[in-house]
Amino acid sequence: MSDTRKRTRKRFGGHAHKRQRGSRELEVGAQGVLITCNMNERKCTSEAFSLLNEYADALYGPEQPTDCLSEDEEGDEDAEAALKKEVSQIQSSMKKRQQRFSAVDSGANNVVFIRTHGVDPEELVHHILSDLHQTKKRKSRVILRMLPVSGTCRAFPEDMEKFLSEYLERWFKAPLRATYQICFKARNSSHSKRDDVIKAVAGLVDKMNPLHKVDLSNPELSIIIEIIKSVCCVSVVTDYMLFRKYNLQEVAKEPTNQSAGPQETAKEPTNQSAGPQEAAKEPTNQSTGPQEAANQTQEHKCGEKAEGGDVFTGNGSKEAELE
Repeated sequence: MSDTRKRTRKRFGGHAHKRQRGSRELEVGAQGVLITCNMNERKCTSEAFSLLNEYADALYGPEQPTDCLSEDEEGDEDAEAALKKEVSQIQSSMKKRQQRFSAVDSGANNVVFIRTHGVDPEELVHHILSDLHQTKKRKSRVILRMLPVSGTCRAFPEDMEKFLSEYLERWFKAPLRATYQICFKARNSSHSKRDDVIKAVAGLVDKMNPLHKVDLSNPELSIIIEIIKSVCCVSVVTDYMLFRKYNLQEVAKEPTNQSAGPQETAKEPTNQSAGPQEAAKEPTNQSTGPQEAANQTQEHKCGEKAEGGDVFTGNGSKEAELE
């Protein structure tokens, strides 16, 4: 009886979660795409592979499996040396044939992490959203948001500060100048507090160039910080608000306010008529200090998926959620 139970457990994947540990988990040093979904991670993973491969083939060309097995000097090797060489070549060949995308355990519910190999996550995700925004084609059912992750570090204040001080230079080091916002989300982690992280990141940006401005309405750059357990995932993206906070469901929707064009047009002069008053307010909305960045971000939280299944924008309204 016990033997039958053991065989059944082994055959049908008993203790499968133990085999997924180690290299199959999200870890420091990984690059990839972080994807949120609605209670169906398996379907989300399948859709993610299909979508990523489709656009990666268009952007980088189809994957070219390589066979590293060579026939050089086979006659001069004895059997043992030839066997070792063949094993080594097979392993090398498998690494080179490694798929562009591989799923790893994200460490959080309703979150899928696809590790990338040989592609730029930010470029690829932006390409996907740009196409969906232009064509308005709906190519996924359960994927909600798709965020690139181009850098990872340990999710502790000292580690994050050290990593971000170098990572952010590409976009924020003087003489570069841009408007920006900071989007923060922590899952299954208590290592870093939201306000502390935002203040620290804003302080780093301010040190690189004090002329950078905080803009929560339409920033040129958005600093994405996603913490899962003890891993901090980071990226800097463009068109974050244009692409509806990188929400695939929202970005593919047809605009619903087109019919209200005259009414919207009529509203514009009303907003512009208060020019002096608005001009006086602008410096407050685009202040540069770390404290102001934290205060503004607190009032304008980036859209995140709630654990209950809803997705909320900064003003409290729900984003797209599929059945």
